[in-house]
Amino acid sequence: SGEGMVRVVGRRRALSMAGVSQKYHTWPMSYEFRQRTKRSLAPGSAHPRGASLAPNGVNFALYSEHAFEVWLLLFDRPDGEPTDVIRVKERTQLVWHVFVAGLKAGQLYGYRVRGPYDPARGLRFNEAKLLMDPCAKALTGKFDVGPALLGYDAASPLKDLRADDRDDSSLVPKSIVVDDAFDWQGDRPPEVPFEDTVIYEAHVKGFTAHPSSGVSRPGTYLGFAEKVPYLKSLGITAVELLPVHEFVVEGFLKERGLTNFWGYNSIGFFAPESSYAAGKEPGAQVGEFKALVRELHRAGIEVILDVVYNHTGEGSELGPTLCLRGIDNPSYYALRGPDGEPGRFYENHSGCGNTLNLAHPAALRLVMDSLRYWVEVMHVDGFRFDLASVLGRENGGYRKSAAFFETVSQDPALSRVKLIAEPWDVGTYQLGNFPVDWAEWNGKFRDAMRRFARGDEGMLREVGWRLTGSADLYGHDGRSAYHSINFITCHDGFTLADLVSYSGKRNEANGEGNRDGADENFSFSGGAEGETADPAVRSLRLRLAKNHLCHLFLACGTPMLLAGDELLRSQRGNNNAYCQDNALGWLDWSLAQGNADFLDFFRRLAGLRRRFGILRRGKFFDASDSDGDGVPDISWFGGDLGPPAWEDPACRTLACMLDGEGGAGSPEDYRLFLILNADPELRYVRLPEPGPGWRWRRVLDTSLPAGREIAAEGTEVLLEPQDHYLVNGRSVVLLRAP
Repeated sequence: SGEGMVRVVGRRRALSMAGVSQKYHTWPMSYEFRQRTKRSLAPGSAHPRGASLAPNGVNFALYSEHAFEVWLLLFDRPDGEPTDVIRVKERTQLVWHVFVAGLKAGQLYGYRVRGPYDPARGLRFNEAKLLMDPCAKALTGKFDVGPALLGYDAASPLKDLRADDRDDSSLVPKSIVVDDAFDWQGDRPPEVPFEDTVIYEAHVKGFTAHPSSGVSRPGTYLGFAEKVPYLKSLGITAVELLPVHEFVVEGFLKERGLTNFWGYNSIGFFAPESSYAAGKEPGAQVGEFKALVRELHRAGIEVILDVVYNHTGEGSELGPTLCLRGIDNPSYYALRGPDGEPGRFYENHSGCGNTLNLAHPAALRLVMDSLRYWVEVMHVDGFRFDLASVLGRENGGYRKSAAFFETVSQDPALSRVKLIAEPWDVGTYQLGNFPVDWAEWNGKFRDAMRRFARGDEGMLREVGWRLTGSADLYGHDGRSAYHSINFITCHDGFTLADLVSYSGKRNEANGEGNRDGADENFSFSGGAEGETADPAVRSLRLRLAKNHLCHLFLACGTPMLLAGDELLRSQRGNNNAYCQDNALGWLDWSLAQGNADFLDFFRRLAGLRRRFGILRRGKFFDASDSDGDGVPDISWFGGDLGPPAWEDPACRTLACMLDGEGGAGSPEDYRLFLILNADPELRYVRLPEPGPGWRWRRVLDTSLPAGREIAAEGTEVLLEPQDHYLVNGRSVVLLRAP
């Protein structure tokens, strides 16, 4: 340690280093770094990576294979000059490390990393740029991405990108040393069995940002926590939070006066998003996120994080140098160059500019350490992996035995939490092709049930597969029906209200001429487009929305719902509201009054699923008789008690009988008869004999007036006569016996 300085001595300089080719030694600019600190330093440890708090100081560890030098800078203020400049001299197994005595939680820091600048070979070191720690547990704020944060001169040609020599340290958010201690008050994971799970997908800010939310800290982790009693009342068992990792807002959105609302542009895999904190002190977001988890767990609700490990917010070769690009570009990113060597360009399987290189041990370690941190330190209960097929790409293609999947399956912390894949990316669709311990978003369920509900022809056989857990997708490798995450709507696409109100997207507010977002939504507007006062159209839309919920809750598999659908929230036809951090993207809580009947229907339907265990079974339905009472677990019927007209394209009515799991003579023994009628016309459906001495009673009929669609237990309506049911057009009916 000792006094020193940092002095600019020239734009370019070449050095020689034994064993390294001279062509790699052109640097963008050279700072003559001198150590400037009075603090006591020690070699420290290469493990764990990141900034680790100890009673007498902090250990810093940073992986970089190709760096020549690493410098740690300490700050007192986010926008201030560094108080200390420390050369990290120790390097163990490619990890640079130093222990700085006397530091405490809340210390701000960043890195400058010196190394070769040769973009054509994937080397993008630039010592002029202050870099965040990839393992930082919190940042002081958002990156304001502009020309100064680019590692290259934007005026130079792509084939010869010149380095940018501007010092950006005053502009870059600082990494924060975090104390992991927290009063969890005896928190324990709910550990809800997958077969009992009902997932509610929500955005932390969008859930309470609207003035109508009534919370004291709207748009924050703590504001979300104030709504836990409401979530409990819905009957859901897990919230799936859209990305809460610190993320980057793209420059082109700022130019349009928009922002990255959804947050699928992560830059900090350990750091909770700073803008969702109610407190202003550095690092407040960490404790507030933990408080949210604690309150949800207290209510028996699990926390699943939507995580983005397929790419980072540094973007393409023309993106900013914020973290991994300046620390060790070829180790962390999948690069393209001649003859298979790392090069100037990035693989882009996500469509967002770059792909993380999980085939490299350093990148894989970063992701695994991040996942373990969120489970062990932040107490989350599972993950939904955005564009998860990217994580299985190896040697030019997708493999379900890729290193990432194998590593997760062997990890004692991760193998016990819920793992959910979005099973596609820009170039591949891997639905049904993930490892045995992974569940998957079932896009085929969404599409089949949407098409059936709007009356498309030829859907019966597909609907049969989807209602019974999609054994055609998940039944071949030891998985269960609950590995199918069934959904009708999610953040990406129409809300439920818009699904029954628009035949086409209305994305003009995004500033892309309505070119963004999916063109095919399998939606049905009911005879008008958008808002309407026509009572017949409004009534039909309400029934269609109820039908969609029934398809979801009465199907075998794990249901997932989009936050606000229970209130019939609309985005005015926008099916890609990723940039709408405003009333369009927020949940309007005043809808709870205007749509109170629909909210009540939602809650009673969730209760119906809990009431009948056969709707939550993990085993796939087939023709077997698992309880030995002589009745198959499922029997399919057409309208005349014959087999369904599976191959008749004009048939839009399907029925089945489910045999309850109690067994003959058991007090829990029961049978359900489900009728789905997507035809606009009334249908006469003959009913089978329910069992000796049993009689059919109506539990549900979505064509009935509000409040009467679902009968409470013990008040089911006895059918007279017992041999048939007249099913109104576009409706769902559920009967039970005895």
